[in-house]
Amino acid sequence: MPNTLFYGDNLEVLRRHGRDETVDLCYIDPPFNSKRNYNQIYNNIGGEDRAQAQAFTDTWIWDDHAIQGFEEVIANDRGRFQGQTVQLIKGLHSVLKEGSLLAYLVHITLRVVEIYRLLKPTGSFYLHCDPTASHYLKIVCDSIFCSQGGDFKSEIVWRRTGSHNKTQRYAPIHDIIFFYTKSSKYTWNNPKRPYMQGHVDENFIKDDQGYRTNYYGNVLTGSGIRGGESGKSWRGINPTEKGRHWAIPGAVIEEIDEDLSELTQHEKLDRLVELGYISIDPTQAWPIYARYIKSTDGQPVPDIWAYQPYTSGTVFGTTDGIDEDVRWLATKDSERLGYPTQKPEGLLQRIIETSSNKGDVVLDAYGGCGTTIAVAQRLKREWIGIDITYQSISLVLRRLEKAFGADSLSKVILNGIPQDIQSAVALANKKDDRVRKEFEKWAVLTFTNNRAVINDKKGADQGIDGRAYFLTGKRDNAKVIFQVKSGHVKRGDIATLRGDMGRENAVIGVLITLEQATGAMVKEAKAAGQYKHELMGRTYDTIQIVTIEEVLDGKRLDIPMSLEVLKAAQREVEDKQMILGVQPSRIESF
Repeated sequence: MPNTLFYGDNLEVLRRHGRDETVDLCYIDPPFNSKRNYNQIYNNIGGEDRAQAQAFTDTWIWDDHAIQGFEEVIANDRGRFQGQTVQLIKGLHSVLKEGSLLAYLVHITLRVVEIYRLLKPTGSFYLHCDPTASHYLKIVCDSIFCSQGGDFKSEIVWRRTGSHNKTQRYAPIHDIIFFYTKSSKYTWNNPKRPYMQGHVDENFIKDDQGYRTNYYGNVLTGSGIRGGESGKSWRGINPTEKGRHWAIPGAVIEEIDEDLSELTQHEKLDRLVELGYISIDPTQAWPIYARYIKSTDGQPVPDIWAYQPYTSGTVFGTTDGIDEDVRWLATKDSERLGYPTQKPEGLLQRIIETSSNKGDVVLDAYGGCGTTIAVAQRLKREWIGIDITYQSISLVLRRLEKAFGADSLSKVILNGIPQDIQSAVALANKKDDRVRKEFEKWAVLTFTNNRAVINDKKGADQGIDGRAYFLTGKRDNAKVIFQVKSGHVKRGDIATLRGDMGRENAVIGVLITLEQATGAMVKEAKAAGQYKHELMGRTYDTIQIVTIEEVLDGKRLDIPMSLEVLKAAQREVEDKQMILGVQPSRIESF
């Protein structure tokens, strides 16, 4: 199911909907409470606050889900787990005991097992984490991939921030990304990064045609006499006469965008001549590796991805620093969406371009704010995203709409989102601490076309489930607040909403209810009066009651939420006034 967004527990989604060997690339960035003291995490010091396990709070607790997952692994439920994985989790249980760290590792184990199943034989897997638990995750992934013919390829160190440490330790500025493949044959598009100017100046000579290699040491021979083709004459040159043999440096082979492994030594040399990489000069004793730098040239990307602006040398052909394309998101970066664990698009672009091709299927089982999905769409890959919170689903939809237009949403398959009253009731009554308040989030975000901001704060305003702002002029706006009721509703709920509106200075309050409103509630709401939108020339009920059934039928908040909508609506008002012979009031242009 390409270009599909699943709302729900990713383990349930992977098991129910994931078909064997259908995914080309999977990247996951599961949350972990790295801000907690590691000693506390390891030794299970301090109580586990169940109320902390919310959408953006990466806290893991030893609860019924962890216990059930641990028992599945130990019992090898349905034969899903390799013997190495079962023994590993059993051993970790003895060492770590039952706490947040083991709960986290069990959670990841269950899901990586399913991801391995979904990967094609040529598929790749990237696990993004931080040093808090990376050493444990490494052996978990080893037990799943390496025990079944897969392979660990790289531990990538990504610099995620600048140095600003205030504690007595080395400043933590990096994340870890593990790279695994399901087999020895996998997609690899040979990523490169531009040469640094200092490297170019040292190893190349500039002439009228550009920069030409100056590899005097790369004479394509090694010391000592050897048998076979390495010791035989090639193009009239016999290396054995000078006690040497033909030897092509590994650095030369790495720079060639071709697999030369099946060729003989002389065939490799011939091919390098054809590609223009060998210079045979009668004035030189030996052929040398020589070529001009092309725009596509560069050094193979290493396993340390660290943006670092250089003052003494720039990237060849640019003025940027090394690894500019995967630099971290700055505080005021235009990419930022307000999501606390958001990763830069450049990071995902490097991964997706390296380990997949156009048309391939990319999976992100922890969709978050949709960076993987947005980049996959831009790079013309098919994608599958999963997230357990509707805030993330809403954010992904808004991101796709902004980046690719409203029409792009019509091509997205949504799964797990309530489509009828029965599924809405099921979501409202779901007994799962991990998805508390999900019904309220879904109701508010759906009714506002994903424009509202969900209230995650506790305290005096906990009755408010969301807020939205609408424009009333060029520089003015007003506030709408939302409350959602999934249980019994009564007349007093309207009075409570009126009180919250006063405290919040909101001009409109919306009560979204699963049940039908009583006549007394409707009467009380009407008594609150109306709000007049002067610029639009329209009036709205100050208190609005909307049922979930109406939301499912397509009813949405009918207030202009952006400049574009406001201007379009204003033009419509002016057109109608002109038809009626009424001159519109003067409106400043936006």
